[in-house]
Amino acid sequence: MIDRTAVRNTANYLRNVRPIDPEEISEYIEGVPHPGVVRETLREEAFDLRLREREDGTFVPVDDGPVATPGWSPTEFPESYAFVVEDLLLEEFGADWHAGESGDRLRATLRDLKTDYLYGNDVDYDRIAALAYATYHLPDYYATIGYVLDDLVENGLLDRTPRVLDVGAGVGGPALGLHDYLPEDAVVEYHAVEPSAAADVLDRLLAETGRNFRTTVHRTTAESLFGIPGVGATAETDATAETDAGGTAMRAADRGAPVLDEPFDLVVFGNVLSELDDPVAVVEAGIDALADDGSVVALAPADRETAIGLRQVERAVAPPGSGADVYSPELRLWPDVAPTDRGWSFDVREDLNVPPFQRRLDEAASRGTDDEPGEFHNVDVQFAYSILRTDGERRVDIRASEDRCARMADSESHVTDRVNLLAVKLGHDLSEGDNAVYRVGDGSQSIDHYLVNTRETTLNRDLREAGYGAVLFVENGLVLWNEDEGAYNVVVDDETVVDLVAP
Repeated sequence: MIDRTAVRNTANYLRNVRPIDPEEISEYIEGVPHPGVVRETLREEAFDLRLREREDGTFVPVDDGPVATPGWSPTEFPESYAFVVEDLLLEEFGADWHAGESGDRLRATLRDLKTDYLYGNDVDYDRIAALAYATYHLPDYYATIGYVLDDLVENGLLDRTPRVLDVGAGVGGPALGLHDYLPEDAVVEYHAVEPSAAADVLDRLLAETGRNFRTTVHRTTAESLFGIPGVGATAETDATAETDAGGTAMRAADRGAPVLDEPFDLVVFGNVLSELDDPVAVVEAGIDALADDGSVVALAPADRETAIGLRQVERAVAPPGSGADVYSPELRLWPDVAPTDRGWSFDVREDLNVPPFQRRLDEAASRGTDDEPGEFHNVDVQFAYSILRTDGERRVDIRASEDRCARMADSESHVTDRVNLLAVKLGHDLSEGDNAVYRVGDGSQSIDHYLVNTRETTLNRDLREAGYGAVLFVENGLVLWNEDEGAYNVVVDDETVVDLVAP
């Protein structure tokens, strides 16, 4: 048994002097343990010591500064991960995995998954479903997480040594995106919660991550992990395992402390809320597991049901005065109120290139004369998200003022009037080429609101140029009721000024 305290003390003594070499440290430890044992001990202690392992096997301190904006804008799913997906398909079905009976089975599984998602049916992720899911969803989920993390990084709120809990980690899209988003000098303690066969795919993909991305896969339900009674809470297995940088698996029980003993800097719910029996209870438990300056990051596909469902969960777990606050994107600009409109909003980013495994699966499909190619391509990066915090931080600290702005909650009394509004831009152009239409909110609305630009001028073009989540001041907008849509349209014309308050 190595003296771990002695290893820690020696590492702390040397950290500001020179790179920490396990061979050198072994000479200072009673019994002169083998350098390999010292190296493994340093790996296990690296997160707490804020040390990162270099390729030469020595350890150096992690920079104290927060993560800087990396300029995340992927154009394709990384080749190293794509090879793993294809290897898994080859192992399961052989070289012609995309053709014949195996290809038909994968395509049928994907069609069934899409139908189940559309109608809110329960989904059973067996091994074939997990492989189909990876083939279709990994690329866009990989890209999404980085765009969302930008909201935190722009305010210096993501540390270089984050402790992460990924609830419903699936086949690993958010995990791989997080790994590639963070700088090379980051040290991550990553815990995935995934009870289904998707965990087997996740394990293989996590083996491609770097030596300082320490991963643990908990093959259990979120309810079991958090101790939430109810359906799914007894589905826990004993297969929780850690995979170290060398690919060696260890039972989590052999490592000591339970996963919830220490708080998390990030708790991620990646495209899983719609599949939970009680998503509100699970997210509330995730909030309770946060460090004082931690963040819950919830993601959902952009389709209507899942995006609205995410917003409903957000509003249930973060009512005014609850202690949990919306950091982004749907900022509440008026005090002590929360929105009750539909809440269907989502961001859109540049498409990815079609990965080879999607192209092969699609090209081998049998189609009728009316079927279009591309059914099994999924490279649109469109997503709904919510970031919650408990420290009062918001992406931009801006509040509306009654002496300058009207509340969207009061729009009924302003129909046919021109008003000033402080608004968050909550969508891209929804029109089909005529007058540009953008969903907006101020946190008080009970009915959907849209800014409709009937005439763009130099004084209102900020409406078009602003990004998703930007805060805008709208001066002299005309409030109208849209009977067909059951919504308020605020007309932006040549009498309206739109200023970008916060990008």
